[in-house]
This record gives sequence, structure tokens and C-alpha cells, in this order.
Amino acid sequence: MRTTPNYREILCKRLKASRLACGLSQRNLGILAGIDEFAASARINRYELGIHEVDIQTAQHLACVLNVPVAYFYTEDEQLAEMILLFSRSSSQLQEDVLALLR
Repeated sequence: MRTTPNYREILCKRLKASRLACGLSQRNLGILAGIDEFAASARINRYELGIHEVDIQTAQHLACVLNVPVAYFYTEDEQLAEMILLFSRSSSQLQEDVLALLR
């Protein structure tokens, strides 16, 4: 039996991993994503711990700062998440080639 994925846990894990890969503190990420500087660190911490749910607009801002597609935060499959990330960072020509191959 397949269990329902916990999307909040998936987002928490990928948000933190992306932030660390960019070398950003929780505070800096929050500020760059447009969160008030006095609340930035606490808000990102609560998002990463799953205490508060990230709304889609904030997820889009965070994804933009972290240079990841917002879909990367939510897909349950690890291989698909990696594909989304790699595809988004590939050249247009490579993206077209991959799509042609998959079709």
C-alpha cells in the first residue's frame, strides 16, 4: 500500500537543503525573499521545521532566491525532484533535446 506523501516534510527538507547549498543563513534567505528583516530568521526556521506552512506566493519568492523551480519543493519523488532541478538549470537546447527524447 502506498502512503500519502507529507508535502510539508518534503518542502521543509528541500528548502533547507537548497538554502544550505546556496550558503545562505535563514535570516538572509528570508530578507532576500521579501520577509521583514526582524522576522526573517524565525519565519524561515519555522518553515524548515514544518511549524508553519509556506503559502504558494512565499514559496515562489523562496524558489526565485534559491534558483530552483517551485515544483522542486513539492514533488514527492526524489528522482523527479532531481530531474526538475537539473532540467531547470540546463540550456534551452538541452531542454529541447531531453523533451524530444522523452516524447
